[in-house]
Amino acid sequence: MSIAELTGLEHLQAIIGGDIAPPSIFDTMGMFDLTATQGAVTLGCQATEKHCNPMGGVHGGFAATVLDSVTGCAVHSMLEAGVSYGTVDLAVKMMRPVPINTPLIAEAKVTHVSRSLGISEGTIRTLDGKLLASGTATCFIKRP
Repeated sequence: MSIAELTGLEHLQAIIGGDIAPPSIFDTMGMFDLTATQGAVTLGCQATEKHCNPMGGVHGGFAATVLDSVTGCAVHSMLEAGVSYGTVDLAVKMMRPVPINTPLIAEAKVTHVSRSLGISEGTIRTLDGKLLASGTATCFIKRP
């Protein structure tokens, strides 16, 4: 069966089950432990020294990329087979610095899906629940 024949949720579940390789961005960004239900996604993430800015702190792009991934996957979980999406808007707020070499949890849920748009919101938190960053994404839904 090809990816185009899978619903978004089936595609994510195939990644979780190891039937399909995770996207390469997971390795690049230190993302792991994906879970998905319809309209909701969770994944672990961990910034390392390769994600640092010139001052030695974790670059803001780490949180933005993780939030783009988790919110996009949440929208993807709502789509029928053969339907794709792309982020058209991502708004990110960073409340605390992202720590280096510390496991974190990113979560997202869909707040709206129509024929052409999917909107989701997500957070990145420490394992003890401290909010590091939040974001909302609007995705264009491309239907055949």
